[in-house]
Amino acid sequence: MRILAVESSCDESALAIFDSDFGIRENLIHSQVDLHALYGGVVPDLASSEHLKKLPALISKLSKSEYFKNIDLVAATSGPGLPNCLAMGISAASALAIALGAPLAGVNHLLGHALSPFISVHANNPENFEKNLSNLLPHLGLTVSGGNTILFEIDEEKGINILAETVDDAAGEALDKGAKLLGMPYPGAPLLEKLARGGKIDKSLFPYGQNRKIDEDPSFSFSGLKTSLRYHLQKLSPEELRENIQDICTSYQFAAIEQLKRRSEYFARKKNYSSIGISGGVSNNAHFSDTFEKLSAKVNAKFLVAEKKYRGDNAAMIAFASYARPESLAPSENGTLKLRPSWAL
Repeated sequence: MRILAVESSCDESALAIFDSDFGIRENLIHSQVDLHALYGGVVPDLASSEHLKKLPALISKLSKSEYFKNIDLVAATSGPGLPNCLAMGISAASALAIALGAPLAGVNHLLGHALSPFISVHANNPENFEKNLSNLLPHLGLTVSGGNTILFEIDEEKGINILAETVDDAAGEALDKGAKLLGMPYPGAPLLEKLARGGKIDKSLFPYGQNRKIDEDPSFSFSGLKTSLRYHLQKLSPEELRENIQDICTSYQFAAIEQLKRRSEYFARKKNYSSIGISGGVSNNAHFSDTFEKLSAKVNAKFLVAEKKYRGDNAAMIAFASYARPESLAPSENGTLKLRPSWAL
């Protein structure tokens, strides 16, 4: 089976081709991060206009690939995401489906992230993927990005159950906004992580949900973390901030990741999971990845994380999700896909 996928949920224009006998054959991404950095964050109208410019160029490039033929399915991210951006990708996918004579289907963006750690499991042994996948179930997964923080499980029958979500900000958003409060340019989370290396952790400086009983309220919440940083900075002189900024970054990053770890560990100890995986853009954070690798070892579960090229928004994960979980596809109606900007996982 050969699947062509389009991803345009936010500020990445992406195309990919997945081959069930091999894995990802093509993976093209155009990032708008440098453009939006000029404005301190993603500007939705600007993002959609960039998709309009870049998707045709990516399609032209992909059409020259030897794998741009015998396409069995065209898949597009139909939600969640920025509505105008989603519409651009769906329009491009609709045109491709007509041109290639292939059916069109919608894929949940979060499902793509959730399944991305399994892309390499398939690529390592395509013929025995189903067997190898079953050996990794039940699976405890955590998707963390600038817009989403979701803890979920995939049971032995491949059913997906959401265990906890954020009630306000996503963890990635909290890291980016924390970096902005510290005077770092967008996107600030990678800069905050870099500065945090080697600093000292003060566990009493910022909240990490330690005062909420997890059994009563397992949800994530990061708005208070941001607020506590703002209040802390108001107490410091410019000189004190310069002297302590490394330790502040270290402590702030610790608080964000510690909350993720504590709630994940709570569920990990309630059930014997065969694997634990992390996905989404924040999984590029080395401290986050190391923390969850240690947690996996502690509960005797295999640790899974997507390859770096599949951690941010990309079309490869959309194509793979179409193959790995076809029952979750949203079929088109008369060649038309519905936008699902807030579609639940």
